[in-house]
Amino acid sequence: MQSHMTLKALAQQWKYDLDCEKMDVYSHTTLLSEIDINDEGRDIALKGENGDFCGWIPYSILMKEVWKQWKLTKAYYETFLNSVESAVTTVDSNGDIVHLNPISEAMYGISLNEVYGQSITNYFEKEAIVLMSTMKERQGVMGKYNQPHPNVHVLITTSPVYVDEEVVGGISIERDITEMVKLNDKLSSTTEYLHNLESATQNQQNLSPFNKIKGRSPVLKDAINLANKVAKTDAAVLITGESGVGKELFAEGIHKAGNRSNKPFVAINCGAIPNALFESELFGYEQGAFTGAIKGGKKGKFDAAKGGTIFLDEVGEMPLELQVKLLRVLQEKHYYRVSGNEAIPTDVRIIAATNRDLEKMIDEGSFREDLYYRLNVISISIPPLRDRIEDVPELIQLFLTEFSLKYAMPIPEVSPEVMYSFLQHPWQGNIRQLRNIIERVIILANDNEVIKPHHLPKNFMKENKPPTLQRQFENTEKINGQGEEEIQYALQKTYGNKAAAAKLLGISRATLYNKLKKYELQ
Repeated sequence: MQSHMTLKALAQQWKYDLDCEKMDVYSHTTLLSEIDINDEGRDIALKGENGDFCGWIPYSILMKEVWKQWKLTKAYYETFLNSVESAVTTVDSNGDIVHLNPISEAMYGISLNEVYGQSITNYFEKEAIVLMSTMKERQGVMGKYNQPHPNVHVLITTSPVYVDEEVVGGISIERDITEMVKLNDKLSSTTEYLHNLESATQNQQNLSPFNKIKGRSPVLKDAINLANKVAKTDAAVLITGESGVGKELFAEGIHKAGNRSNKPFVAINCGAIPNALFESELFGYEQGAFTGAIKGGKKGKFDAAKGGTIFLDEVGEMPLELQVKLLRVLQEKHYYRVSGNEAIPTDVRIIAATNRDLEKMIDEGSFREDLYYRLNVISISIPPLRDRIEDVPELIQLFLTEFSLKYAMPIPEVSPEVMYSFLQHPWQGNIRQLRNIIERVIILANDNEVIKPHHLPKNFMKENKPPTLQRQFENTEKINGQGEEEIQYALQKTYGNKAAAAKLLGISRATLYNKLKKYELQ
């Protein structure tokens, strides 16, 4: 943006004599930096770097150019402020409002025309104004959480404005995160409500704490047995596994099977909470902790989970500076609310989960080793779906029933080709991916239509596949020779689907029926 002209350029524009051989014009980037105004105020003398006179410009011409450049600068300034997608407020050295952009006007329900020149303290409580402390302390803030109005939550960035060494004003930029905060609060309260409702229903029906985890594979049963065993203790548990394997279901099961089952289960997604909000979300804050903080302060998740369980999902996404604060709480067994001086004892069980390799992150310096060992007293690894492929048919039937009821459609039949494809698929997205695909086919299939390969996503068949399940039988006698045990195994894996079992075994359907008759397996 060319808000200024050099003296040389201005003189040349108006064709006034200027001996620039003696003058470093590039050092004179402001119009009034090296000038003398004579007593009459009409002519402006120009000096070179050695102090000698080297030209002149009429006062009126200079003032016209200054006015032109000021208008140009003001136009850029106002256009910039009005184009920013955040609320922008500027004040002078006294804290009087100089500018509010349209987003700031809309956010706070005030008009620039009404408040221009008035103190910003007239419209916000004094302690709620970060901008005033920024100018007083001559130090800005970056991305700090603030609650300037009771129902407005923002991330604020402020800077003092200097002319030479003097602070002449301040500017604040605020990004509205109100909906994010409200959604997070609503999600937390809804999750707690649903958990309490499920716990009550489960107790009435005498269901297993792990009843929501479906499957009969040995590796899954081993994980459930371990979870059930550690549930009776208060030891910290780290649940690992790929995205979509059901880590939160295991965390809920551990809580329900433990001694804290009648207390709250509070889940926190460490990857979804903005860094500036994280500490206050976990530990709460005292009145006045943030500018505009609600009177009386606010409780955090540790308060909400008192006596119960805190589930730290995606703990590998937690920033290093927040890992330090969590580690201190785990070590000292108490915490402080933001800006609070009272030590509050912790009475929660910690269960964490991650789909990342924390040991690798430790080597890379992105996860603290001491926190890792605090969280990893007991480790439970949830197997990916491709390692328990025998559970796929049961999960398919479960999801077919679920979505058929949801969309008021009959439960469709799955063709052998599709079932075979499901059994061979690597399932990078695990159970979540399978569930989404079943919902898709329920929506796209017509009533009483058999699910065929064309109902599947286009890229589904193109993904790399693991070795066929028939290789699992290589250490036994060939199927075509005998195979009662192998046939039973194949039927179990295909959930009784004979066509899919035949394809899995590498024999025709007629041959399979003959063997079923032979071994009296029908």
